[in-house]
Amino acid sequence: MNLEKYYSLDGSKLSFTRQQASDFAKSVAGDFNSIHDADSKRFCVPGDLLFSVIIHHYGLRQTMGFSFSGMVNDEVTLILPEVDAREISIYDENNKKYLDVSTDGGKSLNPTLIESLIQNYVEFSGHTFPHVLVPLMRENNVMINTERPLVIYDHMRISLDTLDIDSIDLNLKENVFRLYGKRGDVALNYDLCCNGERVGMGQKKMVLSGLREFDQNKIDKLVDAYSALKNGYVKEY
Repeated sequence: MNLEKYYSLDGSKLSFTRQQASDFAKSVAGDFNSIHDADSKRFCVPGDLLFSVIIHHYGLRQTMGFSFSGMVNDEVTLILPEVDAREISIYDENNKKYLDVSTDGGKSLNPTLIESLIQNYVEFSGHTFPHVLVPLMRENNVMINTERPLVIYDHMRISLDTLDIDSIDLNLKENVFRLYGKRGDVALNYDLCCNGERVGMGQKKMVLSGLREFDQNKIDKLVDAYSALKNGYVKEY
């Protein structure tokens, strides 16, 4: 995977075109959320792409946490501070914060390990809908607005027991769905493994808004439309 083709970095200035972000979502993550379409009025850069660029740029630490506070679009230029710090905040040119990164433990610049983590994480993440979210919504008798579906990142974290490895796979361990009226959050807890052995753990947390009573017919139509987009893309490329 050539990650550099999905973003532009001019000195410390990081930016994304709509096409770069959309291509990453579809071809790397297998994520066909409409907000990542190049022509979407609500377009935003995938959180998985930001996660990938940060690790690629700063390196992989044993413990890393990512807290998102804003949605990046193609008109935003982020500034990547050239520091070797355990706490990094990412702002745009107007001093608006979009991301906090906290780190601890050892550091690895091993490109094989970093690419393995990025590739496997974003593939794992891209299967969240419909494979994970739809059963969870059904079990809790709620669903997102199928006319304007929106699921956004809140935070993610990883913790590795060792960096003396060359590959990482992700295995989903458990899901936790909490409801707060018309909002809810989903925490996906997973194990990080290398050659079948557990070497760490992680969590991805997402926020769902505009929740309403579950409607199987509407969900089926949303899933069918999503699957059609995915299948059409696979056939085209």
